Amino acid sequence: MEIIIRGASEEFAEKLVALAAQHQAELSISTVRPGWTVDRAERYLRDLTAGSRRMAEMVIVDGDGYLAADHLRRVIGKLNGPSNGLTRAVPRGVRKGWWPEGTPAPITPVSDPNNPSWHQNIAYRMDQELLPVFREALTRIAEGKQADGEEEQP
Repeated sequence: MEIIIRGASEEFAEKLVALAAQHQAELSISTVRPGWTVDRAERYLRDLTAGSRRMAEMVIVDGDGYLAADHLRRVIGKLNGPSNGLTRAVPRGVRKGWWPEGTPAPITPVSDPNNPSWHQNIAYRMDQELLPVFREALTRIAEGKQADGEEEQP
């Protein structure tokens, strides 16, 4: 028998195992955390369109986690398509089972705090703790290696 419980605390999981043991049931717990690993980051980046990946690379590498939208527009042009690609990649990965539900978007838009009703973003950002993970994923991609270690075919 397999029981899947999402979003449970470790305390709840421990109590569930103890309850199962009281009834001579065998139960094991495996926890999948909704965070970013290098493998997940690589899959995320590989799944993006070229424009979305370029935007992500610029935020990660050029901006060191924060890049003004005006700079991105000068290089990429309109950001609607690339930014939508970034937004849609996370739920698509959840649907495909690449990462668990609740995994946060690695790159998020920054709105103008002085004019919140204006919907044009002023920047895009990535949390500092994610930068090394995504830089390693970009390095793997640049070296032409897939997540499983096999060489990418031309």
